[in-house]
Amino acid sequence: MKLFDTHAHIGLIHEDPIEQLIITQEARQAGVEHIISICNNLHDFFVVYENLSTATHVYHSIGVSPSEVSYPGKDWERKIEEGISLDRVVALGEIGLDYYRKFGNKDSQIELFISQLEMADKFNLPVIIHNREAGGDVLDILKEKLPERGGILHCYSENWDFAQKALELNLYISFAGNVTYRNARNLHETALQMPLDRMLIESESPFMVPSEYRGKRNRPSYLPATLDFIAELRQMPKEDLAEQLYKNSLKVFDINE
Repeated sequence: MKLFDTHAHIGLIHEDPIEQLIITQEARQAGVEHIISICNNLHDFFVVYENLSTATHVYHSIGVSPSEVSYPGKDWERKIEEGISLDRVVALGEIGLDYYRKFGNKDSQIELFISQLEMADKFNLPVIIHNREAGGDVLDILKEKLPERGGILHCYSENWDFAQKALELNLYISFAGNVTYRNARNLHETALQMPLDRMLIESESPFMVPSEYRGKRNRPSYLPATLDFIAELRQMPKEDLAEQLYKNSLKVFDINE
C-alpha cells in the first residue's frame, strides 16, 4: 500500500538538513512513497530544496503564501521562475487568502494571489491553495483565474456545499489530520460524499496532527492515520482508498512512475 503526502512543511518540522532527510526516510518506511514539500516563502524554499536534493522521492512546490504578503522579497517573480526551472518542482503554492490572521490587507492578498495564479497558468503548473475564512473570495477568483492545470484546496476546512461548488472547477480537495477530529462534522460529511477521484490527503506537517497523535508535532509518517479514518468513514478497504488517492496525486502533479 502506497501513500502520497500532498502537503508537508518539512522545513518547519526540523531545521537540521540531516533531520529533514530522516523525516522523509521515516515516511517511506510508513508507506508514504512521495511527499510534496511546501514552504511559505522563497528563502525557505531554496534552503529546503537544497537540503533535500538527494531525496528524489520528495517533490516541491514554490510560491509566496498570504502570510508573506507584506514582505515577499525583491524580484519575487523572478525567484519563482528560477525555482520552477528546478527538477521535481511540480506546483505553485501554497498561495491563497487568509482573512483569519489578517496578513497585510485583503487587497494586497488578492493581488498577490492573482499574480501567482497567472504565473502558474503561464508555466503550466497546478496550484496549491490556502483558504482560511476567505472561501467566498477564493472561489470567485478561481472561477476567473484558475490555471488550466487546475489545483488543490489544501487542508480543506469548508463544508459540503462549498465543496460542491469547488468541484465544478478543475479542483481537488485535500484532507489533513483535522478530518479525524470528533467535532469536524463538516469535514466528515464532505469526505463521505465527495467523489473519490477528486480527493487527496496530506499531513500538513507539523500542523493538524491526527487525533491519535494529539500532543505531538505532526510528521508525514502519521499520514496512515488520516487514511484509516477516511476509509472507515466511507466503509471501504483502506487499500482501495490508498490506491485511488495515490493515483489522483500522480495525476494532479503529472508525475510518471
